[in-house]
Amino acid sequence: MQRETITRRRLSDEVLDRLEGLIHSGEFGLGDQLPSERDLMERFGVGRPSVREALFSLQNMGLVAITSGERARVTKPTPETVLNGLTGTVRHMLTDAQGVRHLQEARLFFEIGLARDAALQAADEDITRLEKALTENWETMGNMEAFERTDVTFHYVLAEIPRNPVFVAIHEAVVGWLTEQRNTSLRDHGVAESAYEWHARIFQAVADHDVDAAEQAMRGHLDDVAQHYWRVKERAETG
Repeated sequence: MQRETITRRRLSDEVLDRLEGLIHSGEFGLGDQLPSERDLMERFGVGRPSVREALFSLQNMGLVAITSGERARVTKPTPETVLNGLTGTVRHMLTDAQGVRHLQEARLFFEIGLARDAALQAADEDITRLEKALTENWETMGNMEAFERTDVTFHYVLAEIPRNPVFVAIHEAVVGWLTEQRNTSLRDHGVAESAYEWHARIFQAVADHDVDAAEQAMRGHLDDVAQHYWRVKERAETG
């Protein structure tokens, strides 16, 4: 007979499952307050630590909002909530070179898709906004802090074109995760000029609704950024 191991679950996990089920069933709807900690303790026959840990987990899942002095209130999860939960894991990945390369590849995959989608869907007002972002990017050349800001804005406008809030949330998360890469790359000679030139190519492809050209331009841009990053890192390591 094959041996099976039964793992004992923590009480907080049981409370979490019960509360999550009550929210999904509609017993506690969007905007409703959950019972007080004391009421939950009595309802489930557990101590305060188990209740608080379960509520904290629900908050991390985006299912409730907890304000000091008030009972937890049911909320609707957002893409930002989901991605924020990954931040700690991603930061750990970025502590070694292989993790950085993996995230660079993930960004490449994501932003190529964005560029293709933008070229396919961009309306006249989207192209106007993207052109404005490109112009501001050019105007900040020579001011690295301002250039970095307008660089991020250009990609943000691009992420907004498909009108999918998940895409925007992923973009914002990646921007935060790759801050060190961006700051490092911008220390390399000629990187700002190169980045702007790639941005101009991406803009033109989107304006022309040329899906393949948009992909090629974005691939070239991010490959170039990665090369600058690893060049600076190598120089720093070799002294």
